[in-house]
Amino acid sequence: MEPITIKVKKLDPRAVLPSRGSPFSAGADLRACMDGPVTVAPGQTVFFHTGLTAEIPEGYAGFVFARSGLASKSGLAPANKVGVVDSDYRGEYMVALYNHSPAPVTVNPGDRIAQMVVMPVAFTEFIEADELSETERGAGGFGSTGK
Repeated sequence: MEPITIKVKKLDPRAVLPSRGSPFSAGADLRACMDGPVTVAPGQTVFFHTGLTAEIPEGYAGFVFARSGLASKSGLAPANKVGVVDSDYRGEYMVALYNHSPAPVTVNPGDRIAQMVVMPVAFTEFIEADELSETERGAGGFGSTGK
């Protein structure tokens, strides 16, 4: 599959371009760009600079997810669960990390703090309707299709 080229601009010379851990990793790691270590207390949210901005092509968006090891082992995950970077955004990419653990966690300059997956976006138009088509599920809510 042919890769999509994304222009990335360093806003800080210490910034590190997003990179994949393996050739078929879906996400590219985003790294902390800062002067020194920052400790995130339990229950605290801290915004981390990446020192980067990028030009995501029209028709795509960047989705910022937790790094599974950081979230499951250290308790740090994006405060908003999944960040969305629109194709027309040109500001610095920031990652708000929330500490879910009972212990303080220290993030060092250059640490991998999140991962971004670039995916196609379906542009939609929402229109009001008096009726919707029927489905087998109908209005069944959370957990209605299983145990």
